[in-house]
Amino acid sequence: MESAPEAKRPLELKYIQYEHSLETQYLPAIRALISKDLSEPYSIYVYRYFLYQWGHLCFMALDPVDSSLIGVIICKLEMHASHSPATMRGYIAMLAVSAASRGHGVATALVKMGIDAMAQRNADEIVLETEETNIPAMRLYERLGFLRSKKLHRYYLNGNSAYRLVLLLKSPDVDDATDFALDEDDSAKR
Repeated sequence: MESAPEAKRPLELKYIQYEHSLETQYLPAIRALISKDLSEPYSIYVYRYFLYQWGHLCFMALDPVDSSLIGVIICKLEMHASHSPATMRGYIAMLAVSAASRGHGVATALVKMGIDAMAQRNADEIVLETEETNIPAMRLYERLGFLRSKKLHRYYLNGNSAYRLVLLLKSPDVDDATDFALDEDDSAKR
């Protein structure tokens, strides 16, 4: 059996959970990495909004030699009341991997870490938006089970449209829907 070509072997990176004590060391690198790839300009306050509240859902890929930032995923998890009953909705706000490290499974590893962390905290679903022209991102998320739920026309400041993608972690509670239907039938008989 032949070994995989060197370029396609997964990088032996160090993956760590973000901690507030790492802000001085890594926040400038996080901002620089994300600003290279994402079409939205984010202020320092947007990063802090996510990292202060949900740092436990954010992960970094670091070079094992010099601990420089290779990739990052920034997520959040909160109650989403637009569904009935309300759901715990995870959200992947930002994902970026340095250009030199792409194609080695870094983004996949980071997304899986984010999904696992949100699932462990009882997420019902995970959502995100990505530009419709970002084919590699679309492939990555769809390969991990995300489904396109909606097209958002001219969603980004650059005028590009996006897709909202959803990963359902728990199926809707059929018993609740059945109970509700029975209640309605019972009230009609009264």
